[in-house]
Amino acid sequence: MTADPGGRWEYRPYHDGPDPLAPPVDLRDALEAIGQDVMGGSSPRSALEELLRRGTDRTQGLDDLTRRLWERRSRIQRRNNLDGTLAEVRQLLDRALAAEKRTLFPDPSDDARFREAQLDALPTGTAAAVNELAGYDWQSPEAAEAYQQIRDKLGQELMESRFQGMKQALEQTTPQDVERVRAMMADLNDLLLAHLRGDDTQERFQAFMREHGEFFPENPRTVEELVDALAARAAAAQRMMNSMSAEQRAELSELMGNAFGDPRLAEQVSTLDANLRALRPGEDWSGSARMRGENPLGMGEGAQAMQDLGELDALAEQLSQSYPGARLEDIDLDALQRQLGDEAGVDARRLAELERELNRAGLLERAADGSLRLSPKALRKLGESALSDVLTAMRSTRGERDTARAGAAGEPTGATRPWEFGDTEPWDVPRTLRNAVLRGGSSDGRVRVEVSDVEVVETEQRARAVVALCVDTSWSMVQEDRWLPMKRTALALHQLISTRFRSDELRLITFGRQAAAVDIGELTALESAWEQGTNLHHALLLAGRHLRRHPGAKPVVLVVTDGEPTAHLEPDGEAVFRYPTTERTLRKTLTEVDSLAKLGASVTVFMLGDDPNLAAFVDVVAKRGGGRVVNPDLDGLGTAVVGDYLHTRRGGRG
Repeated sequence: MTADPGGRWEYRPYHDGPDPLAPPVDLRDALEAIGQDVMGGSSPRSALEELLRRGTDRTQGLDDLTRRLWERRSRIQRRNNLDGTLAEVRQLLDRALAAEKRTLFPDPSDDARFREAQLDALPTGTAAAVNELAGYDWQSPEAAEAYQQIRDKLGQELMESRFQGMKQALEQTTPQDVERVRAMMADLNDLLLAHLRGDDTQERFQAFMREHGEFFPENPRTVEELVDALAARAAAAQRMMNSMSAEQRAELSELMGNAFGDPRLAEQVSTLDANLRALRPGEDWSGSARMRGENPLGMGEGAQAMQDLGELDALAEQLSQSYPGARLEDIDLDALQRQLGDEAGVDARRLAELERELNRAGLLERAADGSLRLSPKALRKLGESALSDVLTAMRSTRGERDTARAGAAGEPTGATRPWEFGDTEPWDVPRTLRNAVLRGGSSDGRVRVEVSDVEVVETEQRARAVVALCVDTSWSMVQEDRWLPMKRTALALHQLISTRFRSDELRLITFGRQAAAVDIGELTALESAWEQGTNLHHALLLAGRHLRRHPGAKPVVLVVTDGEPTAHLEPDGEAVFRYPTTERTLRKTLTEVDSLAKLGASVTVFMLGDDPNLAAFVDVVAKRGGGRVVNPDLDGLGTAVVGDYLHTRRGGRG
């Protein structure tokens, strides 16, 4: 769209570059999908590759595009065969012979009988018969025309097999056309031979294109581009020949000497193929493909089919992204659109843009060991999503407003937020008046304030909390599909505390056979592993150390597990696993529960599943430590944990 000097706008066709009307890439859904896979145990690189393979709601993924490529490849092979030229030449030959015999039959002369004998003595092979008739003086105009059609057909097919579009250009062939083609072939071979020797051929190439450019609609700009186009076509023609039976191949090769009735043309094509093989040895000159259909293809069509098959194979490799350094920018969009249509090109372009924007947005970063990982920015976004889901569930189940805002009264955090119905915090008067003025609510020296202008001072409760979230990472959590909900719960709680309750101290503790304090990035990327043992004793030991480092804060201990303790830590640091659990493991675990109770902490256990041994154990924990037992379903785990944290830090007890 452009404007002329008169200020009028003119719309013109869109040609290339990013679509200015295309919707922006939605990174949120993409990040959510990657995050789910990472938290499920995939590496970030694998998660990104899986997203690109799977695609999005509005974009086909690489797997779908690859499937369509293989379907097209199968259709080409299933529908076609390569004997079209031979069959058509045989039909024309039979027509010529029949017409000639009809003309000779009523003629009583000895010459007519001699000609009939000549025709009857022709070799049975199509190529040999055509060659035998090269010097025959046809008596029937219809027969002579059919025989000339054979020569023209062979010439058109031979040229089309090496130069795409040449068949249509030579449909009305004259001797002058044939001579022009032969001259072009001779000049082309001289040019390629000079290039093969290493001569500077740019000026010679330009002169060649000025003279013969009509034969090259691709409009190559350099000798290398010309060689690339010709070699791809010639290699496809050779693969077509390789795909024929030995008898068919011999017949067709012999027939080519009759192309346009000028054997020099076939010789030039042979020289061209030799030059191209030397210049592009990396092309596939030895491949073949089985054609098993009923639709006969001529030489030109067969070469095109082989070129299509080669292009489909190359596209499948590009879409697989399985080679070192693979990028979606490697995909040949023009070739993809030729084979699958414009929409396929649009989908591939969108996927490449998605990959590029994910990297550009800083959602993935490279670790010191070279591997990809989710960046802090990505973890924040995943945390926001997880927390949003939890708060939405809490509001829908309890009918409450957002309980994640900073406390209803207390010390200012230094931040403000828009007023909501029911807020009791004091107004931030300067920001409220500024909003009104910017909105345009000032006239005659008066400032008119509307509800939407009001901002209140965000406060937080004066009581600080020290929180230990202990999550079970034993194999049963993976086996029972509890791995991902556990991680999303930790993300939601981490996001809530790091953004709304910044003075609280959160420690994330994982426990399998042993326990470990981890950061949110480590927990999110934690891969599932076959590990037996539920060492709650070690986890509570680490939780107690965290609580003791913050003696003035309200202690909160939350445990997510699906099995009774089956491991404990000995004084020498060795983790001891026994199943079924032993009295020593239970006693050492309950000792830590008692220690936490002395610090003022009650342990809330979120029991996943219905293991009776676990149920009996957590009942004892609740009685010994004054804590609570919650048995949520997986969908409600995040809501239960976040809700219990908020309830406990406000002063609630189990």
